[in-house]
Amino acid sequence: MKKYEFVANSLSEEIRTGYYRNEALLPTENQLTQIYSVSRQTVRKALSILEEKNIIEKKQGSGSFVKIINPAANSRKVAVIATYIDDYIFPGQLRGVEEVLSKNNFSAILSATKNQICNERRILEAILKDPVAGILVEGTKTALPNPNIDLYEKLADRGIPIVFFNSFYPGITSPLYVCADNRGGGYELVTYLLSKGHRSIASVFKADDIQGHERYSGYISAMFDNKLFVSDSKTIWYTTETKDRIFDETGNVLSAIGDATAVVCYNDEIAFMLIKYLTACGKRVPEDIAVVSFDNSNLSEMSPVKITSLSYENKNIGTIAACKLVDILNGRRTSSETIPWKLAEKESS
Repeated sequence: MKKYEFVANSLSEEIRTGYYRNEALLPTENQLTQIYSVSRQTVRKALSILEEKNIIEKKQGSGSFVKIINPAANSRKVAVIATYIDDYIFPGQLRGVEEVLSKNNFSAILSATKNQICNERRILEAILKDPVAGILVEGTKTALPNPNIDLYEKLADRGIPIVFFNSFYPGITSPLYVCADNRGGGYELVTYLLSKGHRSIASVFKADDIQGHERYSGYISAMFDNKLFVSDSKTIWYTTETKDRIFDETGNVLSAIGDATAVVCYNDEIAFMLIKYLTACGKRVPEDIAVVSFDNSNLSEMSPVKITSLSYENKNIGTIAACKLVDILNGRRTSSETIPWKLAEKESS
């Protein structure tokens, strides 16, 4: 990449993410030469590119200004798009979002996709017709190709900052996100089970969300790193549409688990369902089969056998993501963040 292209791309990204907002005055040419350690000619060429793309406007004697891209930039409304609103861990995350936004005088417009691509598209199209200051969004079926990337690009082109939480789309250019270290979590759970003497470990993971793939990657890597063979049949995959049918047929799950003495679950919801299923099949947890999972949610306490689970400790992904969006809306720099897990050991292991 040529120097002037690098400067143009860097400035464009800072404008897109809200560091330089609508009608903001950019640094002078002399200041930009110092910031990027380039010549004045390089800076002028970079600014010309941004002017040609209708991103900035040069005013004689005044300097270069960011053009008004997002007409709602001064709005106090933020769109919050989650897969679900009132299920599982989402109420806690959304409370964190609302607390941060309210404290900073923003109001949240909540929408749920129910992890359906068509619902996400409908919500994004509505935002394009009635823009907001910014968007907090949890990706929908992030392990699959997403046909809504074009709408995200249109929103970005209009200068609407977007922060992803829990998951994001790899197809988005330079996404800003707050996610858990899912691969590291899968690795940590297996390492924990190995320390307890388990050698045959089965798993249940979600196939249509990227978190499931990352958690599986950590699980399988830990097994292989410890020179333990794992049959593909030891992993049970499910999707949004098949979740409620995983444990319908007694023989299938028990056959997949086989001689495993432990199971790593995608989350507490699946672990809760698995423990009830195993109990109904006459299996004791953890005496016959240990069960571990992710999220350390209320379900981990409500389970007939309290579930050993990974937690964010005292961190709330919704709170952190909302703080990052507020930073952008206030012209402050921010960056993506990966949250580490902490094991909460309970009865199921």
